[in-house]
Amino acid sequence: MCSRPATFGRLQHFAARLADMMEDLMRIAILVVVMVAGLSSAARAERDYPWCVMGGELGYSGDCMYETREQCLASASGRWNLYCDINPRVRYRQPAPPPPPRRTQRSQ
Repeated sequence: MCSRPATFGRLQHFAARLADMMEDLMRIAILVVVMVAGLSSAARAERDYPWCVMGGELGYSGDCMYETREQCLASASGRWNLYCDINPRVRYRQPAPPPPPRRTQRSQ
């Protein structure tokens, strides 16, 4: 009979440790999901916007996220040494090369 309370205490301790480990595992899983979601949202834009705020600390590449010239001018307004220009990626865009011809299998 004396060994029964000791065994129960061990089981209780084991269950508490198991619960703590499961809680830690859930925290790690949530952290991984948040990190993956954060990395995937950092993907590049699906298209190039036509207007950029350039100059000053922005450099040559500028801040190209404006649909209209008016939006660009509003963003540049009041900021020293900034100006609006057409996005260089849009200005110098070359037509996409034609797809290579498809190879066909010859039946023998």
